[in-house]
Amino acid sequence: MKISKEVKTGILVLSGIVLLYYGLNYLKGRDLFNSSLTFFTEYNNVEGLVPSTPVTINGLSVGKVTNIDFKGDGSGKLLVKFIVDSEFEFSKNSKAELYETGLIGGKAIAIVPAFDGSENAKEDDILQGTIKAGLTDLVNQRLTPLQEKIEVMMVGADSLLNNLNDVFDDKTKANLRASVAGINDVIQNFKKTSSSLNTLMANNEEKLNNTLSNVDKISSNLSKTTQQLANANLEETIKSLETTIQNFNGISDKLKNGEGSIGKLLHDDGLYNNIKGATGELESLLNDIKLHPKRYFRILSKKEIPYSEEKSNQ
Repeated sequence: MKISKEVKTGILVLSGIVLLYYGLNYLKGRDLFNSSLTFFTEYNNVEGLVPSTPVTINGLSVGKVTNIDFKGDGSGKLLVKFIVDSEFEFSKNSKAELYETGLIGGKAIAIVPAFDGSENAKEDDILQGTIKAGLTDLVNQRLTPLQEKIEVMMVGADSLLNNLNDVFDDKTKANLRASVAGINDVIQNFKKTSSSLNTLMANNEEKLNNTLSNVDKISSNLSKTTQQLANANLEETIKSLETTIQNFNGISDKLKNGEGSIGKLLHDDGLYNNIKGATGELESLLNDIKLHPKRYFRILSKKEIPYSEEKSNQ
């Protein structure tokens, strides 16, 4: 039986339609000959996410993003449709996390499975969408406070510079220049003084050496003298001196207490009066001998001559 041209044409057109449908779905990332589940998730911003972007579970690619479009409820949120080709089961409370694939790459979706004992996710379920902070976001989070601190620091530095400009007016600058010039003069004078000292020491090196030698000799002699004093029987001399002082103190105590002849003489008024009277009589006798010497020469005669007191002529 011959097949008419019309049938052949119909079969060819039908095959083309099937191939076209299969090709379009394949390009969208959906395999018609493979059992897969379709899921949805929502994001406020999917910058960098495109259809055919891989969907992963624990880093393993298990599907692809098939469509991205507005949700259509006026909220501005984006509805992302993706398929999962894996038979791996996860809870409907699992999350679809949007993350960066690299420094210069786009974004992808990672399913964070939840094992909470809830019902497994089914076809056309909407998973909760979350966004994982990427490197850019982390850098921005770090740089924002740093930028604020830098701005505050710059404001403070600007105020400081303004205050410095106010302080360092023309008069202050002139004073600073004068001070620096004075310091320079002092340094120059110090250099000259140092040079003069070096010259003086160089010219009098021999005298300085002799002086140091004399000082060394004096120090040596002083050391010898000190050694001789240390070797001398200084302790016994000190003990003798202490004994002498103690004896003197004993004599002084006896004199104070009226002991001995000198002590009695110092403390006995009667003895003092007797001595004083005897001294007076002796003085009278000496005066009489001076006035009448012949009277006292009679003791040389063998005959006793009676003594008669001569009357003095007044």
